Amino acid sequence: MLRQGVSTRPARAGQACRGRPVPFSGSRLRSSTACGAAEVAEAPAAAPAAPQGLGDLPNVVSVLRARGLVQEITAAEELEAAAGAGRLSVYCGFDPTADSLHLGNLLGIVVLAWFQRCGHEPVALLGGATGRVGDPSGRSTERPVLSEEQIEGNVSAIGALLRSVLLRNSPPGAPPVRVLNNLDWFGPMSFLAFLREVGKFARVGTMMAKDSVRTRMESEQGISFTEFTYQLLQGYDFVHLCREHGVRVQIGGSDQWGNITAGTDLIRRLLGGEGKEPPACYGLTFPLLVDSEGRKFGKSVGGAIWLSAERLSPYKFYQYLFQVTDADVIKLLKMLTFLPLSEVDALQAAMGQPGYVPNTAQRRLAEEVTRFVHGEEGLAQAIKATEALKPGAATQLDAATLETVAGDAPSAALPRAAVEGALLADVMATVKLQPSKSAARKLIKGGGVYLNNAKVGEELYKLAPADLIDGRMLLLAAGKKNKMLIRIQD
Repeated sequence: MLRQGVSTRPARAGQACRGRPVPFSGSRLRSSTACGAAEVAEAPAAAPAAPQGLGDLPNVVSVLRARGLVQEITAAEELEAAAGAGRLSVYCGFDPTADSLHLGNLLGIVVLAWFQRCGHEPVALLGGATGRVGDPSGRSTERPVLSEEQIEGNVSAIGALLRSVLLRNSPPGAPPVRVLNNLDWFGPMSFLAFLREVGKFARVGTMMAKDSVRTRMESEQGISFTEFTYQLLQGYDFVHLCREHGVRVQIGGSDQWGNITAGTDLIRRLLGGEGKEPPACYGLTFPLLVDSEGRKFGKSVGGAIWLSAERLSPYKFYQYLFQVTDADVIKLLKMLTFLPLSEVDALQAAMGQPGYVPNTAQRRLAEEVTRFVHGEEGLAQAIKATEALKPGAATQLDAATLETVAGDAPSAALPRAAVEGALLADVMATVKLQPSKSAARKLIKGGGVYLNNAKVGEELYKLAPADLIDGRMLLLAAGKKNKMLIRIQD
């Protein structure tokens, strides 16, 4: 049955518009792409595609278990057997609650990538429709309602991010990545059609028994009908993807278990019955990303650890990972990277040995995850910025690198006339890097002042235009750690 499902999938996908319910005339929803125009991001074709039998590739379920990426599976033995018998299509959904995903969402992307590396087809589903409803899972209050324009903008931004990360990390010859939007099938569907075709098969008792619903119903605020029906929408996503695109596996965080089982239940009811055997479909959840004290990763004092470079620079992303504790770093190396477990075990063993260089494991974690999310260019930018702020660094500086670290070092702005030709000691006192001009001169004389990471030995050193990085910045240091970025204003 698996081979038949794979071989006929393109034909079904091409017929996705047939049999759709007539749109409700008052609906404000609109499809963001033409019907049936699924986006396909082709993986590099430097090597032949994985054979139907998956050849010598490892079983993805075994891989995920070994790395701590399995919480629950609807039928574990069956899924493991299916994963070894032929190619599966697997999807993970991402609702557009913001214009970027964050570190907590990264596990879903990593698990999709593991399925692809093991010969299976990854599908990233954008919640263009479900994002308009709001998932109550893991929340004690109703989600804020976003405008249509915000949702459309978020869908576009998250879609671009998913394509970038998944395509860039696709191994040669791997199955292609597909990015779909559930607004394409919910947009044209009328409310009456949804009640008739989906609601008829849902059981209110089962829906109320879901943890996310029961918890909210017992709260003072309760739960709205809108969020109560979210599990039906996500459940129907699985039905549609199975029927029209041959998708047989849904993955998600452990808080999605109720929504995922709602989907497998709907598949049995809608695609089975009357002597017809429903397709064998499976759900798999992975643990939420938490630290050794049970706190969610991906949050910091400054807010979420975003995956988009526009929201958080690769440097800051790298630094967050570099600063994780020894208690968490090995678990994160297993869950967030693709390093062989033997290499992770070697790092763990080295941490307890004399001569271990502190943060070696953290550096490897930061490098691997930053490369996965931001590519080689982003990693190079992060490393260069990190080196620029190291005590006594000899890194060649440029304005772009300094802009990257601007939020992590004190900064000041001065007119060009107050810098060019001025004594370095005077500028240091002006920006409060030293309490007085005499203190600054004394520090310079003692060899404790650095200009653009180069030690200054002349007590009465005057700043020249050539000292300005790209004509607009200076990096001053009083000692090796007390640094300040000076922006030049014209």
